Amino acid sequence: MMKKFVLLTAMLVLSGMTLLAQQPDNYPPQNKNVAIDHTNLPIVWLEVNGAMILRDERITARMKLIHNGDGQLNYADTVAHPGQRVEYDGYIALRYRGHTSFSHSRKPYSFRPLTAPLEEGGEKQKVKLLGMGKDNNWALLAPYSDQTMVRDLLARELARPWMEFTPQGRYCELYLDGIYYGVYILAEVVSKGKHRLNLDDPGEEGDELTGGYIMEVDRSEGEVYMSSHQPVTSTGEVCTGKHIFFQYVSPDYEDMTQVQISYIKRRIRLMENTLASADYQNPETGYSQYIDVMNFIDYQLAEELGHNVDAYRLSGKFFKRRDSVDARFKMVLWDMELAYGIPYYLNGWRSDLWSYQMNDTLLVSGDPYLVPFWWYKLNNDPAYTAKLKARWAEYRRSNITLERIYAVIDSLAGALTLDGAIARNSQAWPRWGVYVWPNNYIPQNYDDALSYLKQWLSDRIAWMDEQLGYDPDAPQRGDVNGDGAVNISDVTLLINYLLTGNAAADAAADCDLDGKAGIGDVTALVNYLLGGHWPE
Repeated sequence: MMKKFVLLTAMLVLSGMTLLAQQPDNYPPQNKNVAIDHTNLPIVWLEVNGAMILRDERITARMKLIHNGDGQLNYADTVAHPGQRVEYDGYIALRYRGHTSFSHSRKPYSFRPLTAPLEEGGEKQKVKLLGMGKDNNWALLAPYSDQTMVRDLLARELARPWMEFTPQGRYCELYLDGIYYGVYILAEVVSKGKHRLNLDDPGEEGDELTGGYIMEVDRSEGEVYMSSHQPVTSTGEVCTGKHIFFQYVSPDYEDMTQVQISYIKRRIRLMENTLASADYQNPETGYSQYIDVMNFIDYQLAEELGHNVDAYRLSGKFFKRRDSVDARFKMVLWDMELAYGIPYYLNGWRSDLWSYQMNDTLLVSGDPYLVPFWWYKLNNDPAYTAKLKARWAEYRRSNITLERIYAVIDSLAGALTLDGAIARNSQAWPRWGVYVWPNNYIPQNYDDALSYLKQWLSDRIAWMDEQLGYDPDAPQRGDVNGDGAVNISDVTLLINYLLTGNAAADAAADCDLDGKAGIGDVTALVNYLLGGHWPE
């Protein structure tokens, strides 16, 4: 009996040693011998003193951020280079973040600055980082599948002029417990705050109960609200047995009262019931009373430009203010690393398909997370699609030109190549010429990766132009006098047309998109000149 006990004990000890040996040491890079001498990017040091970073629970860490300013070099050796600008040096509450991104070899992080270690009762505090506004909720994103490392920031930069809020991000180079982990993006997240989504906390009754909330179409993990409406195929056929789930982003579910939970569920249900009704297109009683139509259009165009395989169905963040401010739901762009032609799966590499019609492919693949039926209904409303096409024309005449897009890509890539950051990252994580999930195209070097991205975008824009009827030679909306610009002279000419009875009837004069020229076009044109955007 004693021999059996000793043998069993030895086996348990060996088993435990094996488990310890297999435990990842915070997922270090393949090459742990890369080091920075100097870099044009900010340097982030994270110190956990060998503790294992967790996914579902925050641990105390120390963070130091050196940033001597734009255009200045930052040095890893602070002894040889004293007097550098330390932008933050203090405690943080650190954890891993992400779903798909967490499955990659290199992991992203979420962190909250602290007044003291968690073990000493440290509380979260708001800090300003790398020129981004004060907040207490930050991310360190780890572009891995995207070997250009520009896709996320590219999507946000292109959407920024159109969306009410788009999270900012800054490149940096990161050390963890003295090991170089490569290039990261220190980023804002979609959260409440003066410099984020400036939302009031919801109350218990009246107007205070109606806002603000941040929700998310996502996975069925944790406490979720399941939609009472099932997704549909590209032809409107109900996807039997499939469901859409909403996660509570802010406030956290555990911090909400039953009154607040019931309210936001009811509000989502009202919006979905209206979209599902036969009279959903009614301009007075239809869906437009529940959603900010132009915001949804801007969100759709941003997602479709990237043909994002996660679009609408995962990380589909939306928010609601108090009714007294704005009673409608609005979308927020987030998570575009798998966009712009990367994935081999779900036809993500193709440039000639709509993401909102992806349920057909998702059903065949067996993926349980489908696109909500909203997008099918919206894109089958002629009034919505007319505005969508007009908005695309606005995009194409402003910041969605190939020249503009290529300039943004080159600017982002330039920051990564200027002082060798991308080369160091590639030394730590060797990936050129090697398959990296889920890339359809395997780039041989950084220039090759950038070239693929640019060519894909060129093909995508050409296809979207064709589908949305954009003709660069067609009259520009509001350019009544045809001089290539929209300004006060167009208002004068349009008024003269109306006064003389010789009303212009072409696409340029139909500013309110009602199919005829009238005083509404003058109002729409003036509002555009005052606000920079065409009214809905």
